[in-house]
Amino acid sequence: MARFDRYLLSQLLALFGFFSLLLVSIYWVNQAVGLFDRLIGDGQSALVFIEFSLLTLPNVIRLVLPISAFVAAVYVANRLIGDSELVVMQATGFSSFRLARPVVYFGLLVMVMMSVLTHVLVPASSVSLAARSAEIADNVTARFLRDGQFMHPAKGLTLYIREISKTGELRDIFLSDDRSEGQTRTYTARRAYLARGDQGPKLLMFDGMTQQLTHATRLLSVTRFADVTYDLAAMLGDDRGNRRSLDEVPTLHLLRATDELQDELGVSRAALQLEGHARIAQPFLAVGAAMIGFGALLLGAFSRFGLWRQIGVAVALLVLVQLIGTQGAGLAKRQEGAWPAVYAAPIIGIGLGILLLWLSQRPRWLGRRARDGVAVA
Repeated sequence: MARFDRYLLSQLLALFGFFSLLLVSIYWVNQAVGLFDRLIGDGQSALVFIEFSLLTLPNVIRLVLPISAFVAAVYVANRLIGDSELVVMQATGFSSFRLARPVVYFGLLVMVMMSVLTHVLVPASSVSLAARSAEIADNVTARFLRDGQFMHPAKGLTLYIREISKTGELRDIFLSDDRSEGQTRTYTARRAYLARGDQGPKLLMFDGMTQQLTHATRLLSVTRFADVTYDLAAMLGDDRGNRRSLDEVPTLHLLRATDELQDELGVSRAALQLEGHARIAQPFLAVGAAMIGFGALLLGAFSRFGLWRQIGVAVALLVLVQLIGTQGAGLAKRQEGAWPAVYAAPIIGIGLGILLLWLSQRPRWLGRRARDGVAVA
């Protein structure tokens, strides 16, 4: 790698790290406020808050990396033009495409980082976050249970526990469920245990009786049981079930979009394919964003008033690429088999970057004013 490439690449990476840290901090603080209130309100410790915050970081980093790459490219290009360093390199015979070579290297490095995040770290952190959330939910359920008092965890539910032993055994349970229209079901048991199930916490009751009263006929049926299981997750309104989120599913499984996976997640084949191909397409946005930011600033000459016009063009083009990505994702979600639309944004972004570099070498295409900028001032 030439000395100029190493120099420019080092500048890009240093500023990329700075802007990434800044944007991640802003985004994380915005999310951390709500997360802190929810966890601390549930009685969790600060260590649990830190653990949850770390598990959400990969997804936050994935979102801000393309923006950081764009800002770093714009900032470095603006500074090099202001210090006349790019002018010197152009005087030695470097074309715009040659000047942009380290920018492409930089974009490819960011693309690799994003690929690792989207395909490995984000799914792994999402799985860990879901598992820890389930544990926290079970702990909250356990703390919700109190002995010696009538509790009403939801409308139509009444729960009473005479005593909770040190070993966690619940003694003399009374549970009245009046949520079903037209009937009331009452459970009584000598002892019970709280257990964790695949779909949430369960109440295991032993040596008890179920009484079901039908309001229309005033008929009371009694059933004695040795053991019975009651779904506490449903009782407390916890509908998380056993479904994974899209973020937890590996990319290869999303691309296959089998019928079993559709049934498990409760989403369409188009939504699965959209998520899978979006994970592949999004990292390439970093390359396009860096090229747009660098190429747009090469369009103007040096000016004492700065390159705000070129920076505005770069921002507008980046917004345009984002709008194209949003429209492409919407089309892919609505129509099965329209997943190629997901790749429109990165392809157009890279194409715009190449076009800007090409135009910067042909000032006659830009007109006299665009060529000279405001240097005459």
